[in-house]
Amino acid sequence: MSKYMLIMRATDEGAAAYEQLDFAQVIADMGRYNESMMDAGVLAAGEGLSDASEGSVVDFSSETPVVTDGPYGETKELFNGFWIVDVATKEEAIEWAKRAPLSGPGTKLEVRRINGPEDFPQDDEWIAKEEGWRQEQEQAQRAQ
Repeated sequence: MSKYMLIMRATDEGAAAYEQLDFAQVIADMGRYNESMMDAGVLAAGEGLSDASEGSVVDFSSETPVVTDGPYGETKELFNGFWIVDVATKEEAIEWAKRAPLSGPGTKLEVRRINGPEDFPQDDEWIAKEEGWRQEQEQAQRAQ
């Protein structure tokens, strides 16, 4: 099994079209979609994000990082939320993405595989430390 992130993106035009939708219907449609992924045992995580006006961007283009608070002026696409699915193949992740209750101009779901520890050099000190940290977190969560 591999984990894939389904990244919800929209343009300003798509975000404006979203504002015209019945919010109760959007919640119901998303709820049914999430429930179908939970019933299938593939949903590992998923969240929506607050409006971009509440966010900030840390830009590393200069020697000292520059922080800009939202809204950001002209935007080509905004990252609005995500799901993480644990599936056998990229094709299966794409099939789940195609079922998302999304519509509107410029609305997209990007499908990206999440790297696992096996994707990095196993003899690297920091990779080994990170694996140890993951195991510690799992044990701590089980203890709760």
